[in-house]
Amino acid sequence: VQLQASGGGLVQAGGSLRLSCAASGRTLRTYYMAWFRQAQGKERELVAVINWSGGSRDYADAMKGRVTISVDDPKKTVFLQMNNLKPEDTAVYYCAADLTYRGSVDVQYTYWGQGTQVTVSS
Repeated sequence: VQLQASGGGLVQAGGSLRLSCAASGRTLRTYYMAWFRQAQGKERELVAVINWSGGSRDYADAMKGRVTISVDDPKKTVFLQMNNLKPEDTAVYYCAADLTYRGSVDVQYTYWGQGTQVTVSS
């Protein structure tokens, strides 16, 4: 599985962004897909995770209520819609994938995208 994240950028506080993670592979429906973020000087943390086929979703507390994770199966893309962004959401956002549900344990995810920078100005 190869992952390509995109959609980051500079946005004002209160604004929205939609991140995309384009995935390659023939068995994507068996994977769990996740978005993590890492702010400068901080550890990488989970934002959200979704089961590709079933659509079950988990959201971490950091952005719960402000983000939605979704899958577009024909486009082989996972989206992260982020609303009401805050300066503290500034980070590099990564998509990750694994055959097993890994939750917030980033080191157990097998596949990673390259990251996309999100900067929220006050």
